[in-house]
Amino acid sequence: MKFRGKIVDIACLNHFSRVITTISKLTKTCILRLTPDNLFFVLCGKVANGGVSMWCELSQANFFDEYQMEGMNPEDNEICLEVAPENMSRALKTVQNAKVVKVKLTKKHCPCLTIVAELPTLSSVSRVVTHDIPVDVIPRRLWHEFKEPTVPDFDVSIYLPPLKTMKNVVDRMKNLSNFLQVIEANLNGEMNLKIETDLVSVTTHFKDLGNPPWGDGASQGSSSSQSRDPEAMAEARVDIRRLQQFLMGQQVNPSKAMCNIVHEKVVHLILLHDDMSLQYFIPAVV
Repeated sequence: MKFRGKIVDIACLNHFSRVITTISKLTKTCILRLTPDNLFFVLCGKVANGGVSMWCELSQANFFDEYQMEGMNPEDNEICLEVAPENMSRALKTVQNAKVVKVKLTKKHCPCLTIVAELPTLSSVSRVVTHDIPVDVIPRRLWHEFKEPTVPDFDVSIYLPPLKTMKNVVDRMKNLSNFLQVIEANLNGEMNLKIETDLVSVTTHFKDLGNPPWGDGASQGSSSSQSRDPEAMAEARVDIRRLQQFLMGQQVNPSKAMCNIVHEKVVHLILLHDDMSLQYFIPAVV
């Protein structure tokens, strides 16, 4: 297995760093899948078992000036690594002004993602910084666990309000309760965030958010969604700490942010940018 990539454009480097930092706020470890065209950061929390899940997809051509990889074999041309995104984030933050950054898979005392950066200098002597980030290579027999999740058969899909506004609301609610009593939305572009405790009941209303025009193959194109009362709310009660974690870590300034709700089962959050997408699944709690 071989992997090496080179980033020269400083805007691409900083954007890549922001994506990694966002992921590091969501999980301590995840799977990095390398393919000839894409990089995937995957967290399989098994929603059915009460954990969150994440799928982040990056097009390598939009970040790397050079990108070469060889997988297990021609039929399985992928590399799967378990990484700590916080370690990657810290390394990238120290090289944000680099003239060139190289990332490669190496074998030191253990398998590593090695980040080598050539930093600007006032003298003729170049400055090179190297970071070795330990990784674990995932065996082929486990790859099936890290495939792209299917879009859940949601009851309602809705665009999210400005994420900064939503974060401020959730931060205030977090001071009152660890559980967001309900996140609910309908097909009229309305979303409510609610909490209820023994002492207080608080609801924040958002309206005119709009609903994404999913194609006929998606859930909202099905007969069950088309026949749904536009005023009817789909809802899920989630751990407010998970939602706060998602909103606090967001640094990618998405062009679109959406939320799919499977009634009383899961909240599926989606951030879309020109060159990346991030999906985050928060299971409902009883």
